[in-house]
Amino acid sequence: METRPLGSSDLKITPIIMGTWQAGKRMWVGIEDEETIRAIRAAFEAGITTIDTAEVYGEGHSEQVIAKALADVREQVIYASKVFANHLKYNQVIEACDRSLKNLNTDYLDLYQIHWPSGSFKSEVVPIEETMSALNKLKEQGKIRAIGVSNFSRTQLEEAAQYGRIDSLQPPYSLFWRKIEQDAQPYCVEHNISILAYSSLAQGLLTGKFGPNHKFGEGDNRADNKLFQGENYQRAQQALEKLRPIAESHQCSLAQLSLAWLIAQPQANAIAGARNVEQATQNAQAAEVKLSEDELQEIDAIGRIVTDHLDDNPLMWNWG
Repeated sequence: METRPLGSSDLKITPIIMGTWQAGKRMWVGIEDEETIRAIRAAFEAGITTIDTAEVYGEGHSEQVIAKALADVREQVIYASKVFANHLKYNQVIEACDRSLKNLNTDYLDLYQIHWPSGSFKSEVVPIEETMSALNKLKEQGKIRAIGVSNFSRTQLEEAAQYGRIDSLQPPYSLFWRKIEQDAQPYCVEHNISILAYSSLAQGLLTGKFGPNHKFGEGDNRADNKLFQGENYQRAQQALEKLRPIAESHQCSLAQLSLAWLIAQPQANAIAGARNVEQATQNAQAAEVKLSEDELQEIDAIGRIVTDHLDDNPLMWNWG
């Protein structure tokens, strides 16, 4: 798989990135470690060398699973982890990084990201200058190689960038969720900040595998996702029907078509999770789907069937 520079750093990332929220098990159902390990390994063998995780995914469990899957090829992969909103004081950032290093069985993180802005989820408000100071220190020590932020607005991104080099932004971004296009994306283009899009398949909605009356199991976070609710969900089904003929013309799946569209957007790379070997391999193959300018515009217009009707709230889930 081709690689791309991560922001202005000397790191090279793959445009398709293995996401591992589900590897942590918490807020997911039906996840087994051994199957996840095989999926991560299959992603690597299919050319995906960038792996995204976070300390909060199962309280370190996701990181530990990654280490089991990839320890023997550590030098060939890019590890991206995140520090949560309740650990943004100087000493907390240092300690959280050390925990992640231990969990991942490595002495450096390629990319370390602030997972949510300070104050999120009722966390204590910590000045961004203090958090960035800790991240800069970790970078000086060689414990991390690049700094990123996640779920930041353009305004928050601009403020963070005053205190150090930000090489990536991780927002929710997919054909069905495009708020970043009006907010931070132009800033990322101007300042050469890579976009690492999460929920790039709208938590599986863009796979087309969920029928009109689908219900999620108890404890599945997707039950709270606005895209799976009411008229949003019905519009998504309409849009998927319009996407099917384009996918068929490329002999690819709806998921692959959606990922191919996303990585063709300015600065954008797609984080895609996988429960099993087949999903991981198929996600990797999306990088081979080449769309014409006309097709990109047609897909863009189909996506707006859904996105034009969403409210302005940047959070994808109806969490209290």
